[in-house]
Amino acid sequence: MELLKLATEWAKAEVFSTRFFILFAIGFLIASVGFWQLGKTDLAKAYIIPTLVAGVLLMTIGIGLLFTNKSRITEFKKAFNADKVAFYQSEIERTESTLKEYTVVFKVIPILIIIATSLILFVNIPTWRAISITTIAMLIIILLVDGTAHSRIEVYHKELKFLNNINQKQSLKGDF
Repeated sequence: MELLKLATEWAKAEVFSTRFFILFAIGFLIASVGFWQLGKTDLAKAYIIPTLVAGVLLMTIGIGLLFTNKSRITEFKKAFNADKVAFYQSEIERTESTLKEYTVVFKVIPILIIIATSLILFVNIPTWRAISITTIAMLIIILLVDGTAHSRIEVYHKELKFLNNINQKQSLKGDF
């Protein structure tokens, strides 16, 4: 039963975390409307579309992850009750693959930030500056939220392995 509790707590923490994507998305959407209504300079007007796009992207990420992780909570209970050992194995495999994906994310996003920063330095066109600055802001938000998610799944993975060691000693016949 401890395995189910551990998995459910992790999924609930993920649900909470993904709400930050939605909050930041709302911020970008409000900024877009603000630039549209109040923007007087070329640079301010140039922010309308990039902030709108960033808001829509963050909203899509947030809503997608929110529903995925909410459905996981009920799926965890069903899978755990159906086959505890298979559930454990699938969670170990899922967390390992997710940790590998985060490694890629934490290498690619900084490179994209560097590229966007280079555009700010070398291109003096308002549209490109707005795109670059908005891109940097969005990517930093993704790094912040994904950084905490990475830490959580890393701890969850270690706890899964710890539970496995305990249960191997009890020959996996007891209550997980």
